[in-house]
Amino acid sequence: MNARKSRQLAAAVMVVGALTVTTACSSGNSNSGSKPDASKSKVAATSITVGTAADSVGPAVAEPGAKKGGTVTMIDRDDFSHLDPAQVYLNYNSEASLLFTRQLTGYKLQADGTSKLVGDLATDTGSTTDGGKTWKFTLKDGVKWQDGTPITSADVKYSVERTFAPFIKSGPTYLQTWLTSDKYREAYPGPYEGKELDAIQTPDAKTVVFNFKDVHPDANFTVAMTGYGVVPKAQDTKEAYDKKPFSSGPYQIAEHVTDKSLDLVRNPNWDPATDPIRNAYPDKWHMEFGVQSQQSTERFIADNGADKTTFSFHNQVHPTFIDKVKGDETLKSRTLEGLTPYVDYYYINNSRIKDQKVREALLRAFPHQQTRQLQGGTSYGDYATNYMSPTVLGYEANDQYGILKKPEGDPEAAKKLLEEAGATGQTIVYAYNNTPLQQKVTEAIRIALEKAGFKFVPKPLDAKTYYDAIGVVNNEFDLYWGGWGADWPTGYTSLQPVWDGRAIADSAANYAHVNDEAINKLMDDAVKIADPVAQGKAWAAIDKELQKKAYSIPDVYQRSLSLYGSGLGGVKFDSLFGLQYPLNIYVK
Repeated sequence: MNARKSRQLAAAVMVVGALTVTTACSSGNSNSGSKPDASKSKVAATSITVGTAADSVGPAVAEPGAKKGGTVTMIDRDDFSHLDPAQVYLNYNSEASLLFTRQLTGYKLQADGTSKLVGDLATDTGSTTDGGKTWKFTLKDGVKWQDGTPITSADVKYSVERTFAPFIKSGPTYLQTWLTSDKYREAYPGPYEGKELDAIQTPDAKTVVFNFKDVHPDANFTVAMTGYGVVPKAQDTKEAYDKKPFSSGPYQIAEHVTDKSLDLVRNPNWDPATDPIRNAYPDKWHMEFGVQSQQSTERFIADNGADKTTFSFHNQVHPTFIDKVKGDETLKSRTLEGLTPYVDYYYINNSRIKDQKVREALLRAFPHQQTRQLQGGTSYGDYATNYMSPTVLGYEANDQYGILKKPEGDPEAAKKLLEEAGATGQTIVYAYNNTPLQQKVTEAIRIALEKAGFKFVPKPLDAKTYYDAIGVVNNEFDLYWGGWGADWPTGYTSLQPVWDGRAIADSAANYAHVNDEAINKLMDDAVKIADPVAQGKAWAAIDKELQKKAYSIPDVYQRSLSLYGSGLGGVKFDSLFGLQYPLNIYVK
């Protein structure tokens, strides 16, 4: 999941029973940006288990003290860029989609705060008898569209088939490539020309079978992604579907005014007895767009009028208010803070910076402390030393470049490396979002790199097209910010999309342009390991190899700090998406 969208093991897990990952408690430190010890988060272990058929039966776990009724308002900077499930790959789009889009599987929040993968539309999390090459799912009785027609296996098949269509450009591509090939659009054009995909079978109205080209023991997690949510053929309006999808969840869209508002009302044909994931307490949801984070922070602090029943998916506490919010005891009860799945990097363009010693010099010189402090200090994130997040199975802390010892950078060590490489005075063209905050961050980076012996050339980019510019393979930049979050909590989706050299293409996630054949082979081998613990160790080893080659600069493990109104209950932090979770929210 790309952190610009700031955008989740296995058959064996069903036997093993539990996947241990980590989610963060508050670090308890002030926003001081002080040295190493203050950067360490206190991380508490939790678990994601694979549930049984019994766990997949609705209704969802009730929120203590919750009641039905009322209207909840959501305020955010931007409208949802996509609502068509096949186009959804941003975390806040996915979070909103929970209210009106269902998938074969999904995550059930337990009363103790842990999560289970359970059947959503399916009776359970699927079954495989050949290690994950063939997956079978059976649909529940009583699952319906908003017009009352039943959701069938044909709907599931059609929903996946339409992800191959040329107008679908933004969603995940796992199932498409697994079912056909890396060039999946050439293999199958989508359903609009009357052709079906033989690799998906529907022997009856309740059964859907996926036949993959290779083993994929984590496919039951893959189909939990919003990108594989269901779309009815009878209501498919192609491109127009993106603005007003047809509901399979507890709410349906009443009105969507682009870039202004989105209003949801109850879907009368949603049956809570079929849904173990979603509570539906409010009668209505009113979502407003165009509210900047400074405005929303001010409104949440003031807590007046309708803002008392307001929350935000995406808007964080603005950096200028972090100290105030964390120091105000009266705000503590409606403040959420946690570690997200996202790792922020400063990508080194390996097409241009080929000398490993020069890359190591960049790593040694980088001013993490200064740039983090400018962006919110400890509330912005914990210093990252790995390419993989602590929330991912297999994570092993490994600080090869002394980032925690000298987060302010080590210019002398960097100078020595440049001298050894014969590269003193090497030019670094740094591309950045041309915003007031990033101008300050860029200046901090300039000072640090020049002190280390680099020549620094800043290149401002329009924030709206920033990723388009750095996403061009033949770009003219040496260093640029970006980030990534796992699509489900394993090393596969954390590392493979970003570092697989066979995935280098314009707009692809390999922004560092790394093509290391040894790393590619290690990833191919790791993905086939069925046991989740053993697979985690394999990804941890790959993480260390990436670090050893100094392919890019890990910066922070992103944290989230947000507020909501005092008139709401059940507002929780979603560690899978790093946002406020809507499914337990109620009006007090």
